Amino acid sequence: MTDDPTGHGDPTGPTGPKRRGRPSRTAAPTGPDARTRILEAARTEFAERGYDKTSVRGIAKAAGVDSALVHHYFGTKDEVFAAAIELSFEPALVIPAVLGDGTDGLGERLARYFIGVWENPASRAPLLAVMRSALTHEAAAKVLRGFVLRRLLERVAEALDVPDATFRAELAASHMLGIAMLRYVIRAEPLASADPEKIIEMVAPTLQRYLTES
Repeated sequence: MTDDPTGHGDPTGPTGPKRRGRPSRTAAPTGPDARTRILEAARTEFAERGYDKTSVRGIAKAAGVDSALVHHYFGTKDEVFAAAIELSFEPALVIPAVLGDGTDGLGERLARYFIGVWENPASRAPLLAVMRSALTHEAAAKVLRGFVLRRLLERVAEALDVPDATFRAELAASHMLGIAMLRYVIRAEPLASADPEKIIEMVAPTLQRYLTES
């Protein structure tokens, strides 16, 4: 019988796969707990091994589930990768806060959010993986384009009442990704050791100009 966390059963759902990985003492092999464990394991695996050396089997082993369950929830390795990156950004929570009540201060809010994500060690690790992998692997670059440029910045662009809003959002993205590359990946000094508040203070006006000035 398939475990059902709702207690109601799902007569149309697929039969849960038999788990062959290391069992968890506290969580069932299906349901939200398993999905969360898979995502957390994926973030760790991609961060430590990079995109190329990470496998669905390795993620499943780290999460204590069968690899079929990873495919059930996320499909391909690329889709697991995208979901792991989304876990770092949490766009559903962040976009309303970044947009706020209007475009005043948008550049600062965007810069503060972006730098804040990179300054957090938990979210920085998978982002380092995607930045490094995107330079050499098209699948990783596709995830970066699809998530950062589409799911995040196009949402911002939709709120802008200016010509070429999407182009402007991509210019803002290029500025922020350049900072991420130099500060966190290459670790170029003095940028790598600069106070985050100083970076936000200097970058925010440029982002504001990209996004709002006609």
